[in-house]
Amino acid sequence: MNFNNAFFEKAFGTFEQLTVSDLPEFCFSGRSNVGKSSLINKLCGRKQLARVSGKPGKTVTVNFYRADDIRIVDLPGYGYAKVPFAERTRWSDLMEGYFKSGRNIKCVFSLIDMRHPPTDFDLSMLEFLRAMDMEYHIVLTKSDKLNKGEFAERMSLIRTELGELADRGEIIPFSAQTGEGSDKIKEIIESLRG
Repeated sequence: MNFNNAFFEKAFGTFEQLTVSDLPEFCFSGRSNVGKSSLINKLCGRKQLARVSGKPGKTVTVNFYRADDIRIVDLPGYGYAKVPFAERTRWSDLMEGYFKSGRNIKCVFSLIDMRHPPTDFDLSMLEFLRAMDMEYHIVLTKSDKLNKGEFAERMSLIRTELGELADRGEIIPFSAQTGEGSDKIKEIIESLRG
């Protein structure tokens, strides 16, 4: 599979706009500004495929990218406090509708900033995915921001912090700068796409 062939296909802001799921979908979920768009860009070898912003809360739609015979799905970030209540409600309805609509979701990559313990939002998302019986893997972003000692400490703490939520899949350190973790994510997608 050639990830470099990926292209932006469509974006939807409400559940009602979603079109029928006709290809396997691989989702990237996480709090605002955790690095979902940067990860997708690194995975696909493109700097501007997914729009990256320094300000949290910029991805407000479900964005679909086509790569060969799969879709890569960039989900809106959660947990940004400055979003109005109506917008949080729209996001909640969109996410719940997306996940419960019987789509061909093969796997969710749940992104967590490696520099910090998982937030309550991160834990809630993982609990939701577990309750939905979805395959998920945890991607620890911004791994390059830690020195060797900090990296080792966070890796040893993360399983304790996640508890049984860490038992479902891989825990993958990732860096958008160095590409660490990209090959593992691609390997998982390749193994599940059929």
